[in-house]
Amino acid sequence: MAYKKWTKSGDQLRPDAKYGSRLAAKFINCMMWSGKKTVSQKIFYQAMDVISKKISDKPPIEVFEQAIDNVKPHIQIRSKRVGGSNYQVPMPVNSRRSQSLAIRWILEATRGKGGRPMYQRLAAELIDAYNRQGAAMTTRDNVHRMADANKAFAHFAW
Repeated sequence: MAYKKWTKSGDQLRPDAKYGSRLAAKFINCMMWSGKKTVSQKIFYQAMDVISKKISDKPPIEVFEQAIDNVKPHIQIRSKRVGGSNYQVPMPVNSRRSQSLAIRWILEATRGKGGRPMYQRLAAELIDAYNRQGAAMTTRDNVHRMADANKAFAHFAW
């Protein structure tokens, strides 16, 4: 058996079975708790079914991908120590980090709600993110607002 070298590009992540999307597979893996991947897949696919019923003019995977793109931050705040003072310096975000932040914020917003099954909360949050609303978009907007408020310190970004 040939040895395959691990690469940073994400070649090891196989696309999910139903939609053939690596982003969906990554999302399922991030949603997973205690190694229970089948539970995570079931929640994700049920949420996709709910999305397909509520937004019938687009495939649910496109709604999901657009929701992730809408939540991705373009700029973030990093703390930088300069001459004894800490400055909140706005810096551009790497594409891989922006994707992982978007996934994390959507899952945090979904888990923060209560009262309904997880698949319904996930579907509602993804639809909200698709429409540029919801808790995950609020988090993104807060990050952008903080970066805009601290753009006077942008010259410290080196």
